[in-house]
Amino acid sequence: MDAEKTKASNILIIHGPNLNMLGVREPEIYGGTTLQDINRNLSELAENTGFKLVFFQSNAESALIERIQQTMNDGTNFIIINPAAYTHTSIAMRDAIAAIKLPFIEVHLSNIYSRESFRQHSYFSDLAIGVISGLGAKGYELALKYAMTS
Repeated sequence: MDAEKTKASNILIIHGPNLNMLGVREPEIYGGTTLQDINRNLSELAENTGFKLVFFQSNAESALIERIQQTMNDGTNFIIINPAAYTHTSIAMRDAIAAIKLPFIEVHLSNIYSRESFRQHSYFSDLAIGVISGLGAKGYELALKYAMTS
């Protein structure tokens, strides 16, 4: 593994609230892919690459904040995060991710900019190195491919 890959060899994938309901919750918006499907696909993409993926999902804002803060001591080099509904409400999560100073990509299954007005603002986008919105589960794969080449 070259020095560049070592920089992002530990990748944390954070799934926010209600993403554990994927495949059941509003499939007309979020599709039929489950969270387990997404995680399995990402694991397969990273297989035999030298990258270690860690998956974390919670419906609790405090658990998500604590997991973000843990990255300061656990060797995480890169984050892929779908803050879900907390995208539009959580200044506390924004503060946590700003404090750790790790590169991250914000991912959304649906196009938040074509939805209700309250979903069109993100507290994370200006801190992210990139935002992928509206490409369904494929957005996670694109984010991972970028992380593995950064």
